[in-house]
Amino acid sequence: MISLSAGSRRPALFFVFACLTPALGWAEEPTKLDPYVVTAPRGDAPLTVTADPKAPAQPLPAHDGADVLKSIPGFSVVRKGGTDGDPVFRGMAGSRVVVALDGQCVLGGCGNRMDPPTAYAFPGAYDRVTILKGPQTVLHGAGNSAAVVLFENDPLRYTTPTASLQSSLVAGSAGRFDALLDARTGRAEGYARVAGTSTRGEDYEDGDGREVHSAYERWSTNAAVAWTPGEHTTIELSGARSDGEAAYADRAMDGVKFDRENLGLKVKREALSQLVRSIEVQVGYNYVDHVMDNYSLRDFAATAMMPARAVSNPDRRTLGGRALVQLAPAETTAFALGVDLQENRHSVRSTSNETTMPYAAKARTRDAEFSQAGAFGELTQKIGDEHRVIGGFRLDRWRATDERSVVALGMAGAATNPTAGQRRSTELPSGFLRYERDLYVVPGTVYLGLGRSERFPDYWELIKNESAASVSAFRAPTEKTVQLDTGLGLRTAKWSLNASLFANRIDDFLLVQSGYVKPAGMGTRAATITRAVDAETWGGELSANFRLTEHWRVDVTGAYTRGRNRTDGRPLAQIPPLEGRLALAYTQASWSAGGLLRAVARQDRVAIGQGTIVGQDIGATPGFAVASLNASWRFRAWARLSVGVDNLFDKTYAEHISRSGAMVAGYEQTTRVNEPGRTLWTRLDVSF
Repeated sequence: MISLSAGSRRPALFFVFACLTPALGWAEEPTKLDPYVVTAPRGDAPLTVTADPKAPAQPLPAHDGADVLKSIPGFSVVRKGGTDGDPVFRGMAGSRVVVALDGQCVLGGCGNRMDPPTAYAFPGAYDRVTILKGPQTVLHGAGNSAAVVLFENDPLRYTTPTASLQSSLVAGSAGRFDALLDARTGRAEGYARVAGTSTRGEDYEDGDGREVHSAYERWSTNAAVAWTPGEHTTIELSGARSDGEAAYADRAMDGVKFDRENLGLKVKREALSQLVRSIEVQVGYNYVDHVMDNYSLRDFAATAMMPARAVSNPDRRTLGGRALVQLAPAETTAFALGVDLQENRHSVRSTSNETTMPYAAKARTRDAEFSQAGAFGELTQKIGDEHRVIGGFRLDRWRATDERSVVALGMAGAATNPTAGQRRSTELPSGFLRYERDLYVVPGTVYLGLGRSERFPDYWELIKNESAASVSAFRAPTEKTVQLDTGLGLRTAKWSLNASLFANRIDDFLLVQSGYVKPAGMGTRAATITRAVDAETWGGELSANFRLTEHWRVDVTGAYTRGRNRTDGRPLAQIPPLEGRLALAYTQASWSAGGLLRAVARQDRVAIGQGTIVGQDIGATPGFAVASLNASWRFRAWARLSVGVDNLFDKTYAEHISRSGAMVAGYEQTTRVNEPGRTLWTRLDVSF
């Protein structure tokens, strides 16, 4: 059970006071209720989806970046416990989905993906989440073969002294309690912003009343100060700090520390000339210090793998920077030109017996270093009033160093690393070309794009796993994706429709395969390897909303992906099944009520033991349907109260891409990590 210390209670009490103080002293007439997020955020531009991470949503998301993405068609989340799931888009995961926090890349430290990048994204600290589908941009880093996810804050600029405050409280089943405070103030000469979040939850129960080892506690602080010496100049210094702990139902260890430190500096100058629209330079520092053990958040139970109290303490330091120039050579032409770079170092220290050999007394051992430097350009050319052509190209130079002297082989001990001290470097090109046409009979846009992305293997594919022929996968090839994207977006006063289709071929797809049999002395052993196969995926997403009357609205979404491993002649693993959502809402001036039905089809196209760095297939899954209800009341212009029940009928189910349930002392082991049963929640939002 996770408990709050006296020090950690103080922020929560402060949030409660901040939220309730206005309610005690103010009285205003209610105003029209804003829309709420149930099935799909906005898709106003081709291949782009924008969501408000502060808006109430159903099902109630965990207070991390992955769960916020679940409401977006095409996204799934690998369940591990109550928080810190791994996001999957169109069956692609890991570094195929680039995640940036305020323009900075954050990489986790855990070799078993206990802390994916979204574990360090506290959604309430950001104004907007933007998803760019497919290899259809070159502006946001290298290797984004599946998608780019941007957690962003809106630029601030004040002409007169201004102050604002936004806060929220969430309380729910299984001891759920979240608090958010976002305060901003500024004037013409500059501004300041601070956001704090705090969240905790106890072990939840599935639909059959079985407790899932899933308790967690997390907090974060984000702050920024800026000097705006002129109307078009901004110099911003920002920082972030966060930490937490989380119990996991899919493994033999829990996360007891998720410490992140961040510093960033951004300088932007706009309207330099008729040609130069803006110049922006950004640098950032991120340090992640992660600790996992097998005793702090669970009853210690000796196993053959870990007969004593064990601790692992990986860390990662990431330095990065980006320079971008926006040019307007002509009225119908826009050109973005820039460079970016990143360098990260990973190290680890561990102990198999914390009692006799404390991990903190040991020196860290660096096992890998990566660096990337890229140059890119993206052009938008208007052709008349209806047509646009957008294209981009980038070239990245990657370097990696294997600094391991030995490779751990689990129960088989360790082996000398055959690639110890080796370095590899390569240049990888990526690019895209897209045609867009605006429609006027029904306002909207159609598009067709072709993109190519070449991705360098990440830490987990190169360093964590073996290869089929060696105990090291350091020489794994780069992954090449060629993808066709097409779709349309239509919007009228009463309805809107967004549809997107994709199809790709992936050469040297880096498949992670567990249980691969290798010789070991007089017998054999099972290893997890990285191997290259040729693959293909295709599918799409659909979202539509209809305003039936002044008060009634219907939202419908669907997502489907199908994949094939062409090398092995079998389905590509870890592909989520067909999913659809139907939401019905009734909205008055100050209150609303609605329901959500989520239906997921059976998935029997599996490849057991194969998958990606976030997990492997463990078998077919049945379909399921889950119903939820919500209501919202804006009782003041500055305050809204929302209530809801998720999984109304207490359904017992698990997502197809869930991790396997582990044997945790005191808990019943399940095939997969089951989702929460019936969950009641209430939320208070205050903004003034």
